Amino acid sequence: MTAPVTYSVDAAGVGWIIFDHPTARANVFNAPTLAALDTAITELTARPTLKGIVVCGAKDRIFIAGADLADLSNLSDAAEAAAYSVRGQKLLSRLQEMRVPVVAAIHGACAGGGTELALACHWRIATDAAATRIGLPEVGIGTIPGWGGCARLPRLIGAAAAAEHILNAQLISAAEAQRAGLVDELVSERVLKDRAAATVLRFAREGLPARGTMPSPPLGYFTELRRATLAKTRGRLPAPIAAIDAIAEGEGKTLLDALCLEARYFGEVTAGPVCKNLIHVFRLKDRAKKLTLDPWFGRPNKTGAADAARIRSAAGAAEGRRSQAAPPHRGPGRIGVVGAGVMGSGIAQWLAARGHEVVLRDTDAAALKRGESVVRDLFEEAVRRNKLTPDEAQSGLQRVRAVGDWDGFARCDTVIEAVVEDVAVKQALLVELESVVRPETLIASNTSALPIEELSARMQHPGRMLGIHFFNPVSRMPLVELVLGRRTERAAAEAALALVRGLGKTPVVCCSSPGFLVTRVLFFYLNEAVLLWERGVSTTAIDTALTDYGWPMGPLRLIDEIGVDVTAFITGEMARFFPGRFTPATLSGRMNAAGLKGRKNGASSGFYRYDGRKEQPNTAMAALAPGQSVAMEPDKIVQHLMERMVAEARLCLAEGVAQTPDDIDLALLLGAGFPAWRGGLMHGAAS
Repeated sequence: MTAPVTYSVDAAGVGWIIFDHPTARANVFNAPTLAALDTAITELTARPTLKGIVVCGAKDRIFIAGADLADLSNLSDAAEAAAYSVRGQKLLSRLQEMRVPVVAAIHGACAGGGTELALACHWRIATDAAATRIGLPEVGIGTIPGWGGCARLPRLIGAAAAAEHILNAQLISAAEAQRAGLVDELVSERVLKDRAAATVLRFAREGLPARGTMPSPPLGYFTELRRATLAKTRGRLPAPIAAIDAIAEGEGKTLLDALCLEARYFGEVTAGPVCKNLIHVFRLKDRAKKLTLDPWFGRPNKTGAADAARIRSAAGAAEGRRSQAAPPHRGPGRIGVVGAGVMGSGIAQWLAARGHEVVLRDTDAAALKRGESVVRDLFEEAVRRNKLTPDEAQSGLQRVRAVGDWDGFARCDTVIEAVVEDVAVKQALLVELESVVRPETLIASNTSALPIEELSARMQHPGRMLGIHFFNPVSRMPLVELVLGRRTERAAAEAALALVRGLGKTPVVCCSSPGFLVTRVLFFYLNEAVLLWERGVSTTAIDTALTDYGWPMGPLRLIDEIGVDVTAFITGEMARFFPGRFTPATLSGRMNAAGLKGRKNGASSGFYRYDGRKEQPNTAMAALAPGQSVAMEPDKIVQHLMERMVAEARLCLAEGVAQTPDDIDLALLLGAGFPAWRGGLMHGAAS
């Protein structure tokens, strides 16, 4: 088999080191790749005619994707991890120490170890293609650049700029990389190799260009950066602090000493549990990109096989009826959104921002006007956050057309309903909708809890119906639940999956069941937190315990965000569907009666009172509190509530609502805010 790194010397004396793994989509640094690179450097060094070296990749969209995460996960302790760092550092340092010029010719993604290899070269040329993105994302998976990034980047662009880049943990465009100083030249892909070879020969004749010494950051810079980072991470993420310390302590030292510091800090964080958990989360997200519907319609997994089989059986029956029902579904194009509330407007804006023509319908003229305003505000926010240019936002806004009737829906390829969470209302709407749209139109509900079978019970062709559940706010939440009903056809599910992927969202597939996956598990947890409050455990004690555990906000604070009225409705539904197992707290109903509706639709009080961005426990809640307060240790509160979540999640697996523990982990990480540095609800329960 061809080696993952090959080498040659051309007639002009230019040596070529080419990364091209013969069987993988991406070039990554693993043991065979490192060994092949070592051989290439050794062999080229021995060539007397060698005038210089070009390092490049042969993949269409990837230069080098970085280190193999499996290797990082298998590092057992700090000493082994530090040794791994030193091995990589020594190999890449051989490039920097070559007697001839070495030029990195970068096309495609250049991440982590790939960027560190480029930094060890004497000159960096990158293509201006959109696929070329460069950076050091290691902090995002709980480690730090360990093959020279923390030592070489500060010497190239300055310590402050290097620290900012490493802490951001993002890949940036080649143009941004050139402005920052990571890249020396930008060229088109067509001329990349020719320019790199010509540059090598020029440097061989004229010598390498001199680079100036970068100034040190202002006095106190690293102290303040460390303080701000600790405040932001609440001390839970060791990697950002390790990166800061490696850069700060390396200032003024020799490159060799800086590399030694980097290896020590790399070893400490990479062998730790946070890094291993964040690598697990990265893999969950990566696997979601390759998600297929085979476990539901094809080969069933052992877990959830019974429900998956029922879905497949129903889908097969629907396929048999296809000639009398809907023809094959086409890819989504024009999309209708029914309901101009917060969710409908948010969905409409996201669709339009990604190129879809959108018809937004609401029979309430005032609601429709508010919806148009929400869409406009969301586009303006996207511009402020540099997610869209002003021209892109204006074009997107023009793709949304608001209507009070069914005008335009006959031409829609997909329709998503986002009306009030009422079964009867949704059933009537879907019946009316079927009489308007084409037979092949995909119909979806954005319901967060109502079973698809109930909603589609009166439809003539329920096979084209499923749930596409976005999370609020749509513009910020990456998860979408694809909810398969018992009669959902595979063609409909495939069309929905293609739509979600095209929108840049992360899909998790689940079986239709009360509350689906996220809402069900989350509301068992939220309800249990309210039951604790009703027993006398204080708001502050409950929420502080869970935020200290790592949740972005405590369960009672989250109820205020969701809305106390919505919470009361969903807990009522859970009690209806799970009698005897779900005991609903009574507090939400009493809070609604007292006008304490949380923070929804302009309300400003619930468990907390809100003054702008500030919040404080609401003293008005004392009138609803039990007569006696109860003290409970924070770890006991966390244990009680997390065990409730885990128990319900395991039932979701047993019932086939979800296929695997990983599906549950990803859904709760992206849809409910479970702390990523803990790896996932089920991941933690299994460890």
